[in-house]
Amino acid sequence: MVYANFLLMKEEVSLIAVIVILLVYDIFGSPKSLKYFQPIACILVGIHTLLNLSPNVEISAFGGMYHNLPMGSVMKTILNIGTLIVFMQANNWLANERTIIRRGEFYMITLATLLGMYFMLSAGNFLMFFIGLETASIPMACLAAFDKYKQKSAEAGAKYILTAVFASGLSLYGISLIYGTTGTLYFEDIPAGLNGSLIQLMAFVFFFVGLGFKLSLVPFHQWTPDVYEGAPTSVTAYLSVISKGSSAFVLMAILYKVFAPLAHEWQSILYWIIIASITLANFFALRQQNLKRFFAYSSISQAGYIMLGIISGTAMGMTGLVYYVLVYMLSNLAAFGVIAIVEHRSGKLTIDDYNGLYSTNPRLSFVMMLALFSLAGIPPFAGFFSKFFIFAAAAEQGYYVLVFVALINTVISLYYYLRVIKAMFINKSEMPIESFRSDGYTRVSLLACSAGILCVGILSIVYESIGTFSFGSY
Repeated sequence: MVYANFLLMKEEVSLIAVIVILLVYDIFGSPKSLKYFQPIACILVGIHTLLNLSPNVEISAFGGMYHNLPMGSVMKTILNIGTLIVFMQANNWLANERTIIRRGEFYMITLATLLGMYFMLSAGNFLMFFIGLETASIPMACLAAFDKYKQKSAEAGAKYILTAVFASGLSLYGISLIYGTTGTLYFEDIPAGLNGSLIQLMAFVFFFVGLGFKLSLVPFHQWTPDVYEGAPTSVTAYLSVISKGSSAFVLMAILYKVFAPLAHEWQSILYWIIIASITLANFFALRQQNLKRFFAYSSISQAGYIMLGIISGTAMGMTGLVYYVLVYMLSNLAAFGVIAIVEHRSGKLTIDDYNGLYSTNPRLSFVMMLALFSLAGIPPFAGFFSKFFIFAAAAEQGYYVLVFVALINTVISLYYYLRVIKAMFINKSEMPIESFRSDGYTRVSLLACSAGILCVGILSIVYESIGTFSFGSY
């Protein structure tokens, strides 16, 4: 083994250093010094993000098992920013007397899942990919069950780990079939051995199950509303954007690099999965009252939109997907930031509970409105531009019917997003949620998300900069 290869993995080495520092601090820090755990964790993640802000050149190490592309580095930076925002929003929840003793565990488990996502993003071999998938999935079950004394949190952890194990088993079986028919697990070598045989198509379907589960695509979505509802709100926020964003990029990269010879077959599969995911999720979202279940179905629908960038199979589609993930991350984290602080202060989580929120908490209502307008794709917010670019990428390849279905569903989604806005600004309540002031960390995170929603779409340099790192079509 050439140990100098580890120096090429600067993002992973930097993240491991953060995890080790926090572990040592949590074990050996005095009770008095541990009260600074939150700012130290945020500062370390912020430094890690800044150190890796500039995208790497293309890097291959360990005989090609590790293969990082510049766009992969861009995606890692987006995930770092999202993780930092989640950490800031988790401050109130972690300061609770039930969770403060396990505060260090939350940060280290979360960063462990992020490390697994890094391995997935930089995998050049299916073995490396699967190690990353499991490193990201298993600690996520611990996070879902973090409030273990609450029945719904324990239930969320159990449901997540059981469905994750089943999906991973099917995915691993698919990988074994790929190895059996091609004789290799390396991404660069597999395309030469693909001939479109029935067993290879079955291998792709089994492999796809693992990432379909992570993305909450129909029909692999059944776990999503229950886990989103039961998990702590900060964990739900992390699960809805960080995990989903990394899985979407990994799926796109593998389909482009590995399964390009089977493009016609997997495009047909994706076509119907996109329609089912967007349509079913929208109709189920119409029936929800609990806001976390509401955003669970919203995230399933958003995953369907993200898949439009993959099915296009072009550099424009890749740029649109990464840009969409960035915008979706800012919008969803803004919404979950408001939900988290309202839940912490009042314990309320239903749409009707938000009746008259504007009269008592106008700033929080405004942030939630920005987030919902962006998720709905209303101009001039960033969500409009992200949908426009990803629809344009799909239309460019002739998927006009698919884009039309997506547009119809976008109109349907307006109804349920506007239900929440109507509750906050129009509906009256005799007992509205009391007026309160959120903590500094939450205010900064919501300000950052709001600025992103307002500026990322208008500043064309963001989309253009992402586009410079897109790699070629299949």
